Amino acid sequence: MAASSSSFTFSNHATLHSLPHRNTLLTKTQFSVPTKSSESNFFGFRLSHSSSSLSTLSSHSLKSSIFAKANKGQAAPDFTLKDQNGKPVSLKKYKGKPVVVYFYPADESPGCTKQACAFRDSYEKFKKAGAEVIGISGDDSASHKAFASKYKLPYTLLSDEGNKVRKDYGVPGDLFGALPGRQTYVLDKNGVIQLIYNNQFQPEKHIDETLKFLKAA
Repeated sequence: MAASSSSFTFSNHATLHSLPHRNTLLTKTQFSVPTKSSESNFFGFRLSHSSSSLSTLSSHSLKSSIFAKANKGQAAPDFTLKDQNGKPVSLKKYKGKPVVVYFYPADESPGCTKQACAFRDSYEKFKKAGAEVIGISGDDSASHKAFASKYKLPYTLLSDEGNKVRKDYGVPGDLFGALPGRQTYVLDKNGVIQLIYNNQFQPEKHIDETLKFLKAA
């Protein structure tokens, strides 16, 4: 990732007397600090490298990005979100059949598009296993509708604006919480989480691992 940079020069033969028992000579040293943002090909997000952005990452946000709240063996947190057509959909609507809920960073980013299309291509296999597929991201319904139409996605996409449901599930972020994470949950017919799978850099693996689990169940 290319980024332009500014240079700061610290100079110049200054002697530090504050250090005990020795004098230290500083020579001219140059540091480069990136000043413009650059784009990640993995996520489709624009990243800022400024120190002010990094300073906003508190210890609390680091902890919340690591420890999931929804764990295997627990009932999945219920939710009601709008789908790509603007209609409210509740998780409890699917009780009685397995449900695959996958959280992804954003519509149209390279990894997310690859993952969405992989779910599309295997959708008949999920139906044969009796399972429903639900994709969730922070994009609005209009974005989801365009995304689903462009790639002919046959399953439900839900809009989690504000990322409330993502937080309820405790989906871990990447880059110390700076980016939304990619995580898949497989719920049994009683709404209990039986599998949690996370792999940000190989999105197609979510489909492979999920189908493998459903076929073995």
